[in-house]
Amino acid sequence: MGGWLQRFKDRVLGWFHREPAPGRFEQGSKFSAHGWIGMAPAVWPSRDYLVYVPKGAPRWRRAPLVVLIHGCKQTAEDIARGTRIVEFADREGCVVLLPSQKKSANPWGCWNWFDARTSRGDGEAAIVAAQIRAVRRRYRIDRKRVYVAGMSAGGAMAAILGVRFPRLVSAVAVHSGIACGAAKSGMSAMGVLARGPEQDVEAIADAARNAALPHEVHVPLLAIQGDGDKVVAPVHATALVRQYLRLNGDDPARAADAQAQVTHAGGRVEVVREWRRDGRIVVRYVEVQGLGHAWSGGDPALDFNDAGAPDATALLGTFFADALSSRSKGAKRRWRFWE
Repeated sequence: MGGWLQRFKDRVLGWFHREPAPGRFEQGSKFSAHGWIGMAPAVWPSRDYLVYVPKGAPRWRRAPLVVLIHGCKQTAEDIARGTRIVEFADREGCVVLLPSQKKSANPWGCWNWFDARTSRGDGEAAIVAAQIRAVRRRYRIDRKRVYVAGMSAGGAMAAILGVRFPRLVSAVAVHSGIACGAAKSGMSAMGVLARGPEQDVEAIADAARNAALPHEVHVPLLAIQGDGDKVVAPVHATALVRQYLRLNGDDPARAADAQAQVTHAGGRVEVVREWRRDGRIVVRYVEVQGLGHAWSGGDPALDFNDAGAPDATALLGTFFADALSSRSKGAKRRWRFWE
């Protein structure tokens, strides 16, 4: 009798003390009727993607979504490994969407940020937006916590999504990327990377803001840029800052509200400038001295990653938390972004 009772107690206790489910990757693909691109009109407008569901993800609570978009000569798997986003997701309890470019759309694996349709919010921007909506439905995502980040061409795509889909995206982080609409076409894209935008990116933001009315536009930006970047000129970070200040109804010409400088072990210097309005964060610009075209704090075993400080993935988490907690005027930091 005693043995039966003990087995019953063990079973009941097991109901309440189960081991958390392991994290897992799942595959998907999404089509958009608006996803045709001008530079490759024969390419079917769908793209594959990976989703990482974190360890111990609860089924009853809505989770935040981090969309992480790879750069040229990278894959979704590469950026996941380089940024250590799996460890981040397991620690913070967020779902991660990793869109994947196909070689038929771009032989270097770049997202076509310079395609006119894409920069207007159609093309590949529409495809990634459709992926976000699909993942949001399937994995019980909190619609107020959809954060988009990217590196290089992926950063340019993240910037486009923030400008063109301000009701879909809660905040944007661009590492070594380009403002929405910076280039007129693929023919001029290389020159734009070296010299800066050839179009008025502030006017593009102003038009997007007006198109969103009467809804309020509040899409905070984190821009991370190495001053030693020989692929994407640092002037693009300044253009991004000005574009997102304008997108959020702020004055692109005004000085930052705060500036700080941090010297890390090894001597690398990080300069942080921040713009706020009505108690809410609008833009945070992190300039990393001596950093080239690479994810700061990434896995150096992979291309386009630099092991030196600061840890850009950690910067993303802090920024997204700040973007959430400053949503209301004068709000105090009470939540992490994953809560």
